[in-house]
Amino acid sequence: MTKTLTFAVLHFSVAFTVTYLLTGSVLVGGAVALVEPAINTVVFYFHDKVWKRFEAKKLSALNAITA
Repeated sequence: MTKTLTFAVLHFSVAFTVTYLLTGSVLVGGAVALVEPAINTVVFYFHDKVWKRFEAKKLSALNAITA
C-alpha cells in the first residue's frame, strides 16, 4: 500500500508541475492534477479488462496447440 500511495503522490506532483509549467496557473495545475489521475484510473481499469481477455485468448490458443 505504501508503494501505491507514494506513486499516487508522484503522479499528482508530475501532473501539477507539468500543467503549471505549461500554463503558469496554480488553479489549472491543481485541477489537472486531480482530474487526470482520476481519469487514468478509470481508463486503466478498462485497459486491464481488455488485456486479461487478450491473455486468456492467447492461453487458450496455446493450450489448443499443445493438446
